[in-house]
Amino acid sequence: MSGGTVVVGSGASGVQFALTLLERGLPVTLVDVGHVRPEPVRPDLSLTGLKEGLDDPVSYFLGSGYEAVLFPGNADEYYGFPPNKDYVFRSVPQHRVRASGFAPLVSFAQGGLAEAWTGGSYPFNDGEMADWPFGYDALAPHYGAVARRIGISGETDDLARFMPVHAHLSAPLRLDDHSAFLLQSYERARGSLNGRLRAWMGRSRLATVRDDRPDGRRGCTYLGRCLWGCPTGSLWTPGLGLSECRTRQGFTYLPARFASHFAVDSRRRITHLVAEPPGGGAAEEVPVDRLVLAAGTLPSARIFLESVRRLDGKSPALAGLMDNRQILMPFVTTPLVGRAWNPDTYQYHQLALGLEGDTPRDYVHGLVTTLKTALAHPIVQNVPLDLRSALGVFKGAHAALGLVNINFHDTRRDGNRVSLEPGDADGRRLLIEYAPETGEKERLGAACDRMRRILRALGGIVPPGMTHVRPMGASVHYAGLLPMTASGAAPLTSDAGCRSHDFENLWLADGITFPFVPAKNLTFTLMANATRIAAGF
Repeated sequence: MSGGTVVVGSGASGVQFALTLLERGLPVTLVDVGHVRPEPVRPDLSLTGLKEGLDDPVSYFLGSGYEAVLFPGNADEYYGFPPNKDYVFRSVPQHRVRASGFAPLVSFAQGGLAEAWTGGSYPFNDGEMADWPFGYDALAPHYGAVARRIGISGETDDLARFMPVHAHLSAPLRLDDHSAFLLQSYERARGSLNGRLRAWMGRSRLATVRDDRPDGRRGCTYLGRCLWGCPTGSLWTPGLGLSECRTRQGFTYLPARFASHFAVDSRRRITHLVAEPPGGGAAEEVPVDRLVLAAGTLPSARIFLESVRRLDGKSPALAGLMDNRQILMPFVTTPLVGRAWNPDTYQYHQLALGLEGDTPRDYVHGLVTTLKTALAHPIVQNVPLDLRSALGVFKGAHAALGLVNINFHDTRRDGNRVSLEPGDADGRRLLIEYAPETGEKERLGAACDRMRRILRALGGIVPPGMTHVRPMGASVHYAGLLPMTASGAAPLTSDAGCRSHDFENLWLADGITFPFVPAKNLTFTLMANATRIAAGF
């Protein structure tokens, strides 16, 4: 096997990086564990049709061991993943973590963690990129290139003040009735919302297409199955990008390989990647001319740390771990109580709220999801009534139920770090340490109070005691451990092209290089930045 460009990871960053090189006629080898997604069950049926048409709908929706059920008293999370998404989070024996103040998630699936994303695609703006060595203009053409590949739907509306409008933005999906009501309420209350509360509402930018595409993906058919995995490819996931890569000349896919570390020569130039079978066995050496880590911030950090440990006999701590804090706020739109609801609709958020801060970095982002056919038992069991009464309230209020996922920014801080745990048997276990910044409780409380007033202006009320602060790590927007810098070749940093300052033929194409995390989903920017890096090869 010859060298060349070797990419680790088939997630959103990895496949967009690979596609960019392949479009230029350059060969790529992609190394991946690659747990495979199960084939969609009855892609012709709606979610309601599945309930009626499957021989064993209970196992499909709740799991053979009811693993998708969250029981009362579970303080860690508000909702679980359906059983058919288990492949996304299936681990491997080589991956071990001990965490403090952080609940980490990683994926070894074909497509990575974005196989379970909700499609939110929000570009960063210049104010949010103030710590980056370049601004929005450097990313703009690559946002457009990714949008052309995967399809991004949305509108130029009031949210454009926070999210620049890039090329190849297509028409948005059909709104469900509840979302349409909220948007109409916003139009009526826009003056006070924009002025007094500095809040704007608009259509979500989504990696979900309304119309059929030449690549065979169908426009959204509103089956109501988004949470269980889109069976028609309307909602783009990296697995679709990997399938496209595998049709291209010059692409080599090496699955069932856990990337352990890389080896270097006397000049500290990487010569090969060492990969192991996930279940154990003899290691394999993959020759490298240029190595690109795109495995996700935590797996890429582990590969980097393990490689340095084997080279120098000791391993540093990588400081600056970031993630978006998220708060889930259920609400009831009172004018819709008692109305009928339609389960055959797009299930994820179709609206977004932008809350202006004192500076662009203080922006707060809200994803507004109206509850149609998603698993609702966590909502029901948190109603402060007995089960029968709670079910009755739920049925009467179903058409009026919604949830705002409130996102907050994060900054790099030295105490939030990732290292290899000392004393571990083989030195591989990651130690993750995280503590929130001073004043976080007050900042979150002020934002929640503001969001309650916004929802009240839209006709909604927030039931007391049901707002849930998600644990750090739950949003899976990890970043910051080998940050881009314009201040010179400092160790444990990367340059503006995301090339490592420690190893000359190492590039970092995932969130590990981001120097700041605004209050937005990272995936679209991960893809745009990976495309930008590859365009510079």
